[in-house]
Amino acid sequence: MSSEKTGSSRDTRCGFIALVGAPNAGKSTMLNAMVGAKVSIVTHKAQTTRSQIRGVVIRGQSQVVFVDTPGIFAPRRRLDRAMVRSAWSGAVDADFAALIVDVDKGLTPDLERLLEGLEKTGNPTVLVLNKIDRIQREKLLKISHELNCRGDFLRTFMISALNGDGLEDFLAWAASAVPPGPWHFPPDQLSDLSLALSAAEVTREKIFLRVHEEIPYNITVETESFQVQKNGDYKIEQVIYVTREGHKKIILGRKGGVIKAIGSEARRELSEMFETGVHLFLFVKVRQNWGDDPGRYREMGLEFED
Repeated sequence: MSSEKTGSSRDTRCGFIALVGAPNAGKSTMLNAMVGAKVSIVTHKAQTTRSQIRGVVIRGQSQVVFVDTPGIFAPRRRLDRAMVRSAWSGAVDADFAALIVDVDKGLTPDLERLLEGLEKTGNPTVLVLNKIDRIQREKLLKISHELNCRGDFLRTFMISALNGDGLEDFLAWAASAVPPGPWHFPPDQLSDLSLALSAAEVTREKIFLRVHEEIPYNITVETESFQVQKNGDYKIEQVIYVTREGHKKIILGRKGGVIKAIGSEARRELSEMFETGVHLFLFVKVRQNWGDDPGRYREMGLEFED
């Protein structure tokens, strides 16, 4: 990679800022808004993000790499524990951590754990109060005061990731705060996800949005084939792994109605994302213990705990 492409002049800056928070704090929405494109999937369900996803933002001579991490909560399953470890790893490895707080929920047990954990990392941290459009100013200022009394934050930002309020102030701080150094990514790269992984994430999002109860937490999506055809279209074959035969029937739906709807919605979004035609083929397979398979964890970018 040439020095010109990565912006390695003496005036450039580059660094990593981890977005950490409880499930559904709005980290993925915030990342997508800052990047200006959808690089992390977003649903109304908690624990949608399973591993670290990096989004790249350029402001002037600064390249800021934001790391979207899984929501931090009290884990119960092996997958939960791997997700929480990934989140803390992202916070420790970054130059800065940004604690994203859903002010509409206030001080929760998950947030208490986050404050304790961030203190142990010793990393410089900023406080980002999100969803400010949902509460009154008096309550917002009270939450800000309480959190600043409990944690040692460099700065406090008040934003609405959904409508963009306050994001420019946060981005201006981030661009000035990252250390001097060459850029890590080419200027036209928005994320570290491969096309195959991005495609799998989009399909997983559509399953989360379409299928309810606990089933989405027991599925994983893998892109088995990603081919560029002669006319430039993409042919994508994916496998949706479920843990039970009953879950497979629900994903397929009556006369295949659910899987057709998932495929149609995913295909539409992928065509817009890749700016070309997409031929998407989905298969559903039962793999009872995929949550105990080290290979599945590697596919998701997570560490497997024996």
